[in-house]
Formats: sequence, structure tokens, C-alpha cells
Amino acid sequence: MESGLYVVATPIGNLGDITARALDVLAAADLVAAEDTRHTARLLQHFSITTSLLAYHEHSDERAQARIMACLADGGAVALVSDAGTPLISDPGYRLVRDVQAAGYRVIPLPGPCAAIAALSASGLPTDRFLFEGFLPAKSGARLRRLQDLASESATLVFYEAPHRVAETLQAMLETFGAEREALLARELSKTFETLKRAPLAELTSFVAGDSNQQRGEIVLAVAGQRRRDDTLTPDTQRLLQRLAQELPAKRAATLVAELTGLRKKQLYDFLLEQRQAP
Repeated sequence: MESGLYVVATPIGNLGDITARALDVLAAADLVAAEDTRHTARLLQHFSITTSLLAYHEHSDERAQARIMACLADGGAVALVSDAGTPLISDPGYRLVRDVQAAGYRVIPLPGPCAAIAALSASGLPTDRFLFEGFLPAKSGARLRRLQDLASESATLVFYEAPHRVAETLQAMLETFGAEREALLARELSKTFETLKRAPLAELTSFVAGDSNQQRGEIVLAVAGQRRRDDTLTPDTQRLLQRLAQELPAKRAATLVAELTGLRKKQLYDFLLEQRQAP
């Protein structure tokens, strides 16, 4: 087996989702660096894999990383896994990857399960552009400010959320994004009590608040982006703008037409300036 750090995706629930390549790497590696060795030990035991385990997570000391680097220096192979899904997605493991690359060793990604991607694939929301936000701040004020920053984002928004906060987070999304904005609750993906529900935020918030079972387990929230209005200045809009500008200051005319059409005031004002400067 080639020496390097193998970033190995593991199942988010259903053990049948593990790939054949992941099993081969976990079995052949010299060391498996795991977020929680007890959790990963059960996974390895299920597939009769006996590779040595090392605890490596956000709070690991330098000795854990030193052992990984020593293994690589000896020409060994290390498999990096999280408790579930693709490592480094919403966790700080990128520091290890950077250090391994800086030392001249290979980093080899093994594609596989990821809760955010699984939720998106079944969301019914646009997926041509999406923004993964991970976990929102735990404190309500900071969480609300972050949502306000995202309110005008046109890409589909994807969040992870803790079960004890999901009702409060949905309420904050309702207040920030509006009652009609579509959103998806994806809960316990690939597990026995999997839930996939897409609805306007007002309906989804009520659904979760009224059913305590929906406030349990691993949760992904996806929210449709803000729809962009057509920025095209039609001939009718241009004529209206020019006619008003004959009677009003350009800024006032642009403001009125922006209110009537939803177009950006700056775009309208710039159009008037261009017309005045044209020969």
C-alpha cells in the first residue's frame, strides 16, 4: 500500500454505505487515526478489521500528530476517519492535512458518505450553487446576526444543527428569511427513522415544534437562496424612468422606479447618468 494520509469517508448511519475501497484502506493501513476510537472500533469490528487505532481530534495534543508523522516518515499509511461521513467537513482536521502536505507526504481522499451532500441530493432545492455553513453559532444573538448576513444570498444554504437547537434555529430562520422561503429538514439520514421534509419555513417550523421526535438525532437543514429579480431594464422601464427624470431629480426618479419595479436604484440612476452623457 502506498505511503500517505488517506482521508476515508465512513457511513453516516447505514453500514452498507461504506465503499469497498474504504474497507481495503482501513484493513491495509498501518494506523487508523479516529475522532473517537470507541466509535471507530465498533465499525472496524463489524468488518473484522484489526488495524491499530489512534485518537486524533480537535483537542489532541502534539503527541498524536507526531505519531502520525512518524508513521508516514517510516513509509507507512495512515487512514484518517471521523465518527461519520467525510473527515474535515465541519471539523478542524485541515491542519493535519496541511502539515502532512508541507512535510512532502501524499494526501489521498477517498470519496464517500457526506450528510450535507446526501441532504442536498434529495432536497428538491436548487443545487447548481450551494453554500455550506456547517453549524451556526450556539448563542441566539450571534446566530441571528449570521442568518441576517445570509438573507440575501442566492445560493442554497446548507447547515448542520444540534437536535436541542433545531426548533430555535428554524424560528430564527423564519424571522430572518420569511415565512414562504422553502427549506428542508433532513434528519437521521440513512437510519431507521430518517426524515426528509421540504416545506415553506412557516410550515417546517411548526412541524418541528409540534413533534419532539423531529428534535432528535443528526440534522441537516437546507434553505433555498433568495430569488434574484430580473435586472433587465425593459424599454417600458427606460421610457418611464426618462419621463420621470424630466420632472424630477435623477436620484428621485430612480428611487420611484426602483420602488415600482424592484430594480436596484443604483442601476437606474447609472442608466440616467449614461443617457445624459451620451452624445
